[in-house]
Amino acid sequence: MTREFENSEFLTSIFAKISFLRAFEQEVWNLTQVNPPLVAGSMHLCAGQEVVPMAALTALREDDPVVCTYRGHGWALAAGLDPEAVMAEICQRSTGINGGRAGSAYMMAPDSRFIGENSIVGAGTTIACGVAMAHRLQGRDTVVVVTIGDGAMNQGSVHEAMVFASVRKLPVIFVIENNGWSELTPTSDMFHADRLAVRGNAYGIPSATISGIDPIVVRDSFAMAAAHAREGKGPSLLECKVPRLWGHYNRDIEHYRPKADRADAAARDPLKLVAEKLVSDGILSEEEVAASRLEQEEAARAMAARVMASPTPSPDDARQPVVLNAAPQGSTRIPKIREMSYIEAVNAALRAELAEDERTILYGEDVGKSGGIFAAARYLHRDFGGERVFDTPIAENAILGSAVGAALAGAKPIVEIMWADFIFVALDQLINQAANIRYITGGKSSVPLVVRTQQGATPGSCAQHSQSIEAFLAHMPGIKVALAATPHDSYTLLRAAAADPDPCVVIEARGLYPTKGQVEIAAAPEPAGKARVHREGKDVAIVTWGTMVGASIEAAERLAASGCDAAVLDLRWLSPLDEKALLDVVRTAGGRVLVVHEAVKTGGFGAEIVAKLHELLGDEMPLSIRRVTAPDTRIPAAPSLQAALLPNVDKIVAAAADLTGASVVPALEPAQ
Repeated sequence: MTREFENSEFLTSIFAKISFLRAFEQEVWNLTQVNPPLVAGSMHLCAGQEVVPMAALTALREDDPVVCTYRGHGWALAAGLDPEAVMAEICQRSTGINGGRAGSAYMMAPDSRFIGENSIVGAGTTIACGVAMAHRLQGRDTVVVVTIGDGAMNQGSVHEAMVFASVRKLPVIFVIENNGWSELTPTSDMFHADRLAVRGNAYGIPSATISGIDPIVVRDSFAMAAAHAREGKGPSLLECKVPRLWGHYNRDIEHYRPKADRADAAARDPLKLVAEKLVSDGILSEEEVAASRLEQEEAARAMAARVMASPTPSPDDARQPVVLNAAPQGSTRIPKIREMSYIEAVNAALRAELAEDERTILYGEDVGKSGGIFAAARYLHRDFGGERVFDTPIAENAILGSAVGAALAGAKPIVEIMWADFIFVALDQLINQAANIRYITGGKSSVPLVVRTQQGATPGSCAQHSQSIEAFLAHMPGIKVALAATPHDSYTLLRAAAADPDPCVVIEARGLYPTKGQVEIAAAPEPAGKARVHREGKDVAIVTWGTMVGASIEAAERLAASGCDAAVLDLRWLSPLDEKALLDVVRTAGGRVLVVHEAVKTGGFGAEIVAKLHELLGDEMPLSIRRVTAPDTRIPAAPSLQAALLPNVDKIVAAAADLTGASVVPALEPAQ
């Protein structure tokens, strides 16, 4: 078969595909233009950009994954998803890919090659890195395509992804679909470069700017980039120049857009240009071109009618699970009791996970060769190799985003964010990405990743290295949050999180790292959400977690010496919360409760505990509740200033005495 004949067949096929995609999007756009609209919300349509997905994926294999931006309908169809299910999702029908939970801008099917769209600009790039990393670990030679718009090239997450992919030589093709507009702003106003692809040079990534309306150029360029990746040479960057035929979204009347720009875009309409080439090259007649296009338009019209006749989602389906509350899968191991420090127990848990599950990977800043700033990963790089334990650039978004992608692709990532304060730099990847996936996919996919971090004030730590952030994370459905207060729990909770099918954040406390205790270093993994009663008591229940557990136990012992019987409940998990354990200790204590945490008072998780107790027990018994917390201020570095702000044993004892009316014997030495 000659190359010329191959190209003739290819162009004929591409014309049919882009004709269908144009008609497909015209149909769904029409549904939003009536009053009232038949489909609510925004749609970001790809008119003018159809050639890029349709031609690009002909150059890749059917197992090469795709992650795309919110203008991704064409990529979804090109990746092989059922067009009717795609349209139904756009139209928010129960028959849609995600049952109407995702809509136009966020549909996903991670159980297929179409990992999904992303409505957060640039966020998919780091996820794509994780997918590529997991596939390489599995011995697969797939290539991951990830698309962004031109405006996303100014997003920090995109730069982090390119740095990460370059350093790890990941088989990723970064695709910029440059339509000349960064939403409602001309791209030329936002960049001092004629070609956005030149930025790839800064990362050592081969790049090219190509015509995104020429199917043969697109196909051949992607074929070259895929070959480069499969040869182990790392990522590529392709900037595809395309016209924007319609507005940024379905309600955009483009009042800001010059007429000349619209005319230029219309002149570069790929549907028109490919049709002209088919006729001029004698591949199809004008009548055949018109018939092909009409056939696709009729197919799209019939599909839209079927979709709109399909049912809308039932309200009963609104409460799809955001996490799976199930016993972890894992073998029962013979327990061994050893005394070790808190940080040694963390290391032992990480070692056990790496040894027992070859899908486990461990990474973060300084986690590899040096073993981590706190030595949590010491010797693990040496013993398990650089593909499974490794250092990353200082790029928290890339760390968390790649963990999302790796987990979606079958790996079991455990990543470290060195200080909890730094999670805010990349909170998107936890809140907008990891937390959503089980719900949006209706449980078909999940993200079994673990984020290790540490928090809390220690002498000399500044206000950017001392915050307690558990309430932020526990507020978000879809994330499980644990805080380890003892060496035993630093081991047990980490292993429970690693066995869990959903994203877990395990918060440690560097102030506790040197403390020692008995650790059961081998046993069956426990489920998430189990609290622990450290001390029974009938006069007052001290409910606490994290750094305040030790102080609360000491306070309870002092109270006992004065005849006040205080229980101490360590919640351990704030999400899911062990409500039964909480209610049991409060009932036993006659409704007298002291909630103690290091975080500031307003909006702290203690407020949630108080509200929950009133909701669940308020009609059953009178409640008397106090909170002992840090005040609503920032944490200073000076130890003397910290001591004035943070909860301690004396403050807990005083609050308990006030709550119960107990007369407490003063401590022999003032608490520091």
